[in-house]
Amino acid sequence: MKEKVEFISNGQTLVGLLEQPAGNVSAFALFAHCFTCGKDIVAASRISRALMEKGIGTLRFDFTGLGSSDGDFANTNFSSNLDDLKAAADFLRREYDAPQLLIGHSLGGAAMLSIADDIPECKAVVTIGAPSTADHVIHNFSGSIDEINTEGLAHVTLGPHTFTIKKQFLDDLDLHAKKGFTLTKKALLVMHSPVDTTVSIAQAEKVYLQARHPKSFISLDTADHLITRKEDAEYVAINIASWSSRYLCFSTAHK
Repeated sequence: MKEKVEFISNGQTLVGLLEQPAGNVSAFALFAHCFTCGKDIVAASRISRALMEKGIGTLRFDFTGLGSSDGDFANTNFSSNLDDLKAAADFLRREYDAPQLLIGHSLGGAAMLSIADDIPECKAVVTIGAPSTADHVIHNFSGSIDEINTEGLAHVTLGPHTFTIKKQFLDDLDLHAKKGFTLTKKALLVMHSPVDTTVSIAQAEKVYLQARHPKSFISLDTADHLITRKEDAEYVAINIASWSSRYLCFSTAHK
């Protein structure tokens, strides 16, 4: 069962999709998409579907200024992404049940690592092709850094779309890069492809080494960064569903 939902973050209306089984929901998960992506990417939809089959409801949404959500992307940053995730977790906690499982793709993975300890109900975190620090995303528009620092902003093309990146975005990334992350009594699963050309496998190693046990690593072999191939997305989804079942507290969670 797929349901469109809306909630407020910093005065903006964010739009998400909540997928859950028709019967009892045993637990809830929250999914964070990659930088400038959206809730409808292939990996997100297939992961949500696989978790639903395991009785886990999953909320995926568009960050402020992206997809169907309100707001101006140019005024967002990593901190506002974290605020959006907190708002999403609060929505689930208020309307259904707090998320026990946090899943983040690429920069979304870095965001989940940063926010996990702010969600006390969280039992497990999954990163997919994620960097160890948020500032790694700068490589996507490294050719525009001088212009951003000099002019205060630049228009950069990322995939099929053009985005405005402001200096405040860079300053915010630098601030978070110095903080690192801690996972207190939460299990971690790191998933990464050794041939990922967007975020190196070396980043996965840094994430894994920084975390305490329990932690696991699954290689995504020949998968690309966006997990665009159906078989790769299904492999990711099936493994997340299986791995997380060891750590989640299953119950009749639907209010």
